[in-house]
Amino acid sequence: MPKVLFISSTGGHLTEMMQLKSLFKKYNYYIITEKTKSNLYLKEEYEGKVSFLVYGTKDHLFTYIFKFLYNIIKTIFLYFKVSPDYIITTGTHTAGPMCYLGKIFGSKIIYVETFANIKTKTITGRLIYPIADYFIVQWESMLELYPEAKYGGWIF
Repeated sequence: MPKVLFISSTGGHLTEMMQLKSLFKKYNYYIITEKTKSNLYLKEEYEGKVSFLVYGTKDHLFTYIFKFLYNIIKTIFLYFKVSPDYIITTGTHTAGPMCYLGKIFGSKIIYVETFANIKTKTITGRLIYPIADYFIVQWESMLELYPEAKYGGWIF
């Protein structure tokens, strides 16, 4: 059974990713997101299948840099712990390093561009588009910006 790593930052990106939870039954899955009070329930609901990265926001740039560097180191450890065949992500900064690491070591990268963007690329979308094996947009208008993408419709 293929190992599938689902990774996203917290908030809306995590909400979008959790719309894919029907896939959890079909694969040997693992979830990675940022640790916040609002998503601690994941540890109990998906016991042994969840890890958290440190929550960081670019609003506090000085501390964010250190948190981001720590998360990169933890990402390396988690990648080899899970050894995923596939990485599925809805973004954002939390997922970028994991996708690049996965690409280097042979994981297939599946990126779902956020529902929130209808006419503009996200930073993470721009970074992952060139390495994604499968890049999905939720709005047809986004195909103009990502011509190699697949229109998947809304996750919700």
